[in-house]
Amino acid sequence: MRRPVAALSRNHYFVIGLLLGLMLSCYIPEDVWKLVHQEECPQEAAENLLIERFGQDFEPHLNLINKPLEAKKPVKNVIRPRYYSSELGIREKIFIGVMTSQEHINTFATAFNRTTAHLVNKIKFFIYADSVKTNYKLKNIVGFTDTQESRRPFHVVKYIADNYLDEYDYFLLVPDNVYVDARKLTKLLYHMSITFDLYMGGARIGLGARSNEPAAGEEADPDPDQDPNEDQVPPGASDRNYCSLEAGILLSSSVIRKMRNNLERCVRIGSTGDHSVNIGRCVKYASRVAGCQESFQGMRQYSYALDAPGRRHRDFSDLAKEEAFRNASTVYPVQTPEDFYRLHAYYSKVRKYSIKYRKYIIIYLWQHHLELVQERGYALEQKSYRIANGSISNKILEIRWPLGVPPPSAPETRHDILTWQLLNATHSFLPHGNAEHAVAPLSRIEALDFAKVLEIALQYAALRHPRLSYHSLHSAYRKFDATRGMDYQLHLSLVEGSGRSRRQLVKSFEVVKPLGRVEVVPSPYVTESTRIAMLMPAFEHQVPDALDFVEQYERICMQNQDNTFLLLIFLYRLDSPSKGDEDPFKALKTLALDLSSKYKTDGSRIAWVSIRLPEQLSDPVDPQAWLLHASMYGPRQLLSLVVADLALPKLGLESLVLLATPGMGFKADFLNRVRMNTIQGFQVYAPIGFQMYPCRWAQFCRECDTCDVSQSSGYFDRRNHDVIAFYSRDYVQARKLLHPQGLPIIRSDLDIDQLLLPPSAGEDTTRPAGVESILDMFVAAQHSVHILRGVEPNLRFGQNVRNHLARGGSLPDSGLPERCGREQCIHLASRKQIGDAIIRYEDKSILHK
Repeated sequence: MRRPVAALSRNHYFVIGLLLGLMLSCYIPEDVWKLVHQEECPQEAAENLLIERFGQDFEPHLNLINKPLEAKKPVKNVIRPRYYSSELGIREKIFIGVMTSQEHINTFATAFNRTTAHLVNKIKFFIYADSVKTNYKLKNIVGFTDTQESRRPFHVVKYIADNYLDEYDYFLLVPDNVYVDARKLTKLLYHMSITFDLYMGGARIGLGARSNEPAAGEEADPDPDQDPNEDQVPPGASDRNYCSLEAGILLSSSVIRKMRNNLERCVRIGSTGDHSVNIGRCVKYASRVAGCQESFQGMRQYSYALDAPGRRHRDFSDLAKEEAFRNASTVYPVQTPEDFYRLHAYYSKVRKYSIKYRKYIIIYLWQHHLELVQERGYALEQKSYRIANGSISNKILEIRWPLGVPPPSAPETRHDILTWQLLNATHSFLPHGNAEHAVAPLSRIEALDFAKVLEIALQYAALRHPRLSYHSLHSAYRKFDATRGMDYQLHLSLVEGSGRSRRQLVKSFEVVKPLGRVEVVPSPYVTESTRIAMLMPAFEHQVPDALDFVEQYERICMQNQDNTFLLLIFLYRLDSPSKGDEDPFKALKTLALDLSSKYKTDGSRIAWVSIRLPEQLSDPVDPQAWLLHASMYGPRQLLSLVVADLALPKLGLESLVLLATPGMGFKADFLNRVRMNTIQGFQVYAPIGFQMYPCRWAQFCRECDTCDVSQSSGYFDRRNHDVIAFYSRDYVQARKLLHPQGLPIIRSDLDIDQLLLPPSAGEDTTRPAGVESILDMFVAAQHSVHILRGVEPNLRFGQNVRNHLARGGSLPDSGLPERCGREQCIHLASRKQIGDAIIRYEDKSILHK
């Protein structure tokens, strides 16, 4: 009985479970399989999806670029002012505002401007602009349309505050009938501090006061809610201690700023017909200044009234006897415009005499002090020698001479020793340490300088040795020290006695010409953004070097989008074709077109100009014949003028031109220096490039294009004038100056003969001597532009020689090319290298023997 019951219970479990499953399936709204799929792991589902799309070999990678994103903050560009004075808050000293009228513009205002404007920082004339004329001679006029007379000074204050408040320290308001001694006033202002409020005048008005007002010298404290016009007291009776506008009112910039901030209140309280009272009320309310200040920090401004009793119709010579007239910085009222010039002449004359008197006093005191110092110095030196008994170095006991001049510079190495140069009245021996020229004549300036020095030495000799007379110059030496000046040592042959007792003595004198005061030469403002037009001439035999130059230009200028333009100048021979495959410059033209189209979007392009040489210059040139010439033109350096004359019309008069050569190498810094050193109408830049030795051929050095300049790799060639930078307008003006002197301007290829051939015998003009290049042309023209020459490490010559040797070429074994002397040929090595080679050769020959 127990076994069936147990089996029945198991069936019950099955039935009950089935019934429960059916009941749950009826009540569940979604499919059970969907719920199962939703419970799947999201990462596993994503991996399965990627495997289905990309296959089993897919490897996921994390994309961390720009993640997490940072908040981008706007970059603030620091805009600095153009001048240091603006950034540091340095202001000019005084601004003068003159209140005038249209009737007085050509009379009183003009006289005021001519006597004062050139002595102050700024001056403006204020008038009404109801019917402004345009034929005024003065240009610094400001007109106001508001015709209410009481508001006129406030319009002036507002204009000054809006335009010149941060540029000047003090402001002087005067009418047009006041003469201002600007020199005396400026000197007064330099002794006062700008940190305090200043309300100063030479005269005061409105001395009447109410009983409830503070006494003079106390600070007024007006009620801002009280209108002074509400009282029945007449204007002026309730006001006191104001500066009179008739004599001029001097205000500091801080007072002007406070008046501007309270200008609306000032207009309401300043409704009287007296400008002095209106300005005074505004100053008192805005700045809390007690009243007109007669003196400030021990300084006082004096004014002189010409309309005072007893002064009318008096001559200025009588007024000059009064101390008040001599000390006055403003004189009022001036009756006629001519009186302005009389007053200005008087005060200028007084200042001239005072300066001259002070100069004499200073010279006397200086001479007395110099004599006293020399006497005490000599006594101190002798006393020191006696005390030291020769145990102290002379450097410690040395009394420096002359006083105030720096001592000679001490050389750091033996190469820095400044040598003395022997000279006489006409020649110098071993000039500049140059062994090539043992004797050289003195230039005109050097001869005049030596004559002046000799004259001073003879005057001093006659003063110190009155019994001796000058016979001749025994010897003379000079040395230039850049920190001290020019030192001379003169040995003079002097004669003592006469007849048989006559004897000749040699006395030594030392003369020092110290350096004068160093002055900064003002020059126009230039930037490094100016476009440079590079002219690169090339002969037919220089085409390989020109190709290398164009590739260098692409790498330095075109790829970096430098603001430059290259103009190639092809110098054809007379019988050379200029088109087709036989064109010698075809490769250059093709390269120029390709580069121009490649960099067309950047605005960089390369153009060319063709010049046909005359018959006498059309002989075939051997490339080896011109390689030793320092100039790319060989013996025809005048062709540089032909190149410039015919190429500049393609550029215009405002272009910055750099004349280049095919064999030169340069860097971007060199172009920036060209932009900074070439100034239109002011300066021409002729850099001194570094000439590299042909090391591969001469075997004296190792080639290194990227190394710094050194004596073993080359030298700065001062004789090479091929590279020069100038503005087209300056060049044209210099050429026009030399055109009447036999140096004609080339306008076409047919005019080249006129420049190369010497002038005929029938012509009266003679060409300037020594003009062989553009630099010589600027010097001979005596143009107003400066000529700046300086060494340029980033400009190098000699690359054409190295390229020629690299292509398998050679240099002449013996002899020099035509017209190529020591000065016009390149150097193959330094003197030290050649000397070492000679010594090694002699040692080998000795050993061989």
